[in-house]
Amino acid sequence: MRQIKRIHKAEYRPIADLVTYSPMPTRSLQQIDPFIFLNHHGFQTYPERNQGLPFGPHPHRGMETVTFILEGDIMHKDSSGHESVIGPGGVQYMTAGSGLIHAEVSSSDFKRNGGDLEILQLWLNLPAAKKMITPNYIGLQQEDIPTFDLDGGKVKVQQLFGEWNGVEGAFEGTFPITMCTIYLEKEGKFEKEISAEENIFFYIVRGELNVNGTEVMFRNLVEFGNSGQKIQVEALEEAVLILGHALPFNEPMVAQGPFVMNTQQQIQEAYADYQAGKFGAWNH
Repeated sequence: MRQIKRIHKAEYRPIADLVTYSPMPTRSLQQIDPFIFLNHHGFQTYPERNQGLPFGPHPHRGMETVTFILEGDIMHKDSSGHESVIGPGGVQYMTAGSGLIHAEVSSSDFKRNGGDLEILQLWLNLPAAKKMITPNYIGLQQEDIPTFDLDGGKVKVQQLFGEWNGVEGAFEGTFPITMCTIYLEKEGKFEKEISAEENIFFYIVRGELNVNGTEVMFRNLVEFGNSGQKIQVEALEEAVLILGHALPFNEPMVAQGPFVMNTQQQIQEAYADYQAGKFGAWNH
């Protein structure tokens, strides 16, 4: 079995009136290479006539975002011309690459009517050789994402990247990565073998799990060591888990604001290019 190195409780970091928790990066955990940042927004209920999400136009370079919509919605717009509204159970995958400007806001319906909101955004690093690839965005609704059942239907898996149980993920990653969202009923259980060379991203969104013999509550990230291969999970109550794994890049990383590069000079170039208008025009 994989040994658990440490359990990291997400820190409370509200953004305006948006309830936000983050387990990474913190003082105790910088990254789980190539998984570098997670924000967990909500759970909260917005009233009618609200302002919605506060993420207006801003730039990115050198990284990717995977956004999980559990409740509520997100309207995505970017300087490459992509635009979509993704609802509950849907996922957005954006490759910033050489640079784009995007906004992540609530739909006009959500701002008018309000409702429940719970959304997570995970940042993936890009390897040095792919930092400057062409930006891209794909948003998929829940019904467009392949799923399968384990443990007689007590465990439902949304396969996002890579392959598991003979099911290919909805998205083709820029680098080899496996990731899924797992919904567990109480007493639902599964096992997974993951190569000891790969790093594991394991974040409990809701509920409580027994993970390799250790009980872990929601809003906790489990950091595993790199010995052993098997993960055994059982739900002590209804739960939602984000599970990913990939080989580490083992490259220098400099993250500053919305840019994730390999050197400080590249960060300065990113700011200069953004100010020079090289990330595309914002026409919305």
